[in-house]
Amino acid sequence: MASLFTKTISLKKEFTIEPEEFAQLRDFIYAQSGIYIADNRKYLLENRLRNRLKQLNLKSFGEYYYYLQYDAGRKQELNRLFEVVTTNETSFFRNPPQLKVFQDHVLREVVEAQRKAGDRRIRIWSAGCSTGEEPYTMAIQLCEVLGAELPGWNVRITANDLSEGVLASARRGVYTEYALRTTPPEMIRKYFVQTDGNYAVREDLKKLISFGQINLSDRMQLKRVERSHIVFCRNVIIYFDDEMKKRVISSFYDNLLPGGYLLIGHSESLHNISRAFKPTHYPGAIIYRKEE
Repeated sequence: MASLFTKTISLKKEFTIEPEEFAQLRDFIYAQSGIYIADNRKYLLENRLRNRLKQLNLKSFGEYYYYLQYDAGRKQELNRLFEVVTTNETSFFRNPPQLKVFQDHVLREVVEAQRKAGDRRIRIWSAGCSTGEEPYTMAIQLCEVLGAELPGWNVRITANDLSEGVLASARRGVYTEYALRTTPPEMIRKYFVQTDGNYAVREDLKKLISFGQINLSDRMQLKRVERSHIVFCRNVIIYFDDEMKKRVISSFYDNLLPGGYLLIGHSESLHNISRAFKPTHYPGAIIYRKEE
């Protein structure tokens, strides 16, 4: 009985993050990704990383930190770390009021402006695309707006995320019924093919999107993204501290073409972050615009 009790106490101590270990990992994650984990979320880091320690047969969070720094497998583990510390909860047609404004106002205004300019190019950037539901939703909405005109347009949606794991899922483009829970039934029938109980995105829709890994804390990577008419970055900047938010939003501003639009999550705000954009209020949504 005593040995079992001692073993239980030992295991508990072994997988409890010490203050200095938390500080090391928090600072490392921030340096690598810009994601900031506040002191009151120490438990979250501890809970989410326990399985990584077990799978790597490490005895402490300190060992895990050194693994990330020096082990031959550190690059692959860094991708797993990013997947663990971010939440990839999403769905098609998430936040319908905002997407209605996007389709009825933003997209139609961009299309009309491009048509008047004799330039049939549309560039959209999904910065933080997770498993792909957001950029595929935008592609569907573009198809709905352009209709039979679509083949005559040069459309590209650049979809980026920090995690290679979620990007692999996005490229496959196969989803469960749960991912489509907020999708209008007519859109499912029109743009998806049912296969083995799941739903596959139509191939012609996939061709509109280019998926790739990006780190929003790397300004040089952001500068390489083609300039956009619209930037989507929903439920991403909540992971950043104010300094990092300002850097990322500034990069979005630089990326946007004059008159371009920025859409962020409904629980996010540019208050005290940037005054460079002009906010426009719609029912259920605020859209930020880069003035011409």
